[in-house]
Amino acid sequence: MDHKTIKNLNIISSEIDLKKKKSEIIAVSKTFPINSILPLIKYGHIHYGENKVQEAVEKWASIKNEYKHIKLHLIGKLQTNKVKYVLPLFDYIHSLDNLKLAEKISAEQKKKNFKPQIFVQVNIGKEEQKNGVLVENLDEFLNSCKQNYDLNIIGLMCLPPNDGNSYQYFSEMKKLNEKNGLKELSMGMSEDYIAAIENGSTFIRVGSKIFGERTK
Repeated sequence: MDHKTIKNLNIISSEIDLKKKKSEIIAVSKTFPINSILPLIKYGHIHYGENKVQEAVEKWASIKNEYKHIKLHLIGKLQTNKVKYVLPLFDYIHSLDNLKLAEKISAEQKKKNFKPQIFVQVNIGKEEQKNGVLVENLDEFLNSCKQNYDLNIIGLMCLPPNDGNSYQYFSEMKKLNEKNGLKELSMGMSEDYIAAIENGSTFIRVGSKIFGERTK
């Protein structure tokens, strides 16, 4: 298990290098115990992703004190009542999708004197069941986040529809990111990260391709 995760990580790194791209690999460690993650930490990998705040607090609070170079990414839905637990444990938030949440993060970062790096989640496929800001509302949303809430917005994030057209959605996201002058782009998971990095993704979120299939 230990050597396999490192081997899997290096395979993905090699694929990125072959594309002559630069993209950080977020090892999505949700549901996996810290013992399964420690080999990667000791190997020197930096970026890890969690979906649930409570699980992350239990797993990472002491580990981050010991390994201070680690960067933790919240990639799941963030509820406003959980923001107080997120800062300063998480260095990155990938799921900002409404102004109520923006206001809560703004208040908390002042209280904690810690500004996380934030991605705005875009509902690129206009799917009713998914969270995210619609493309037509994005400019206004970004302006409000920066001007009214003093948030450190570094890029956009998406979860494209599962319809086989990921490349097209990623291409649209790249254009939106460039239009808004943002440097980072969070898109691509285990099944479509190659298409994501070909369209300029600077952070890919990979779980099963590194750790194996989840049992729960």
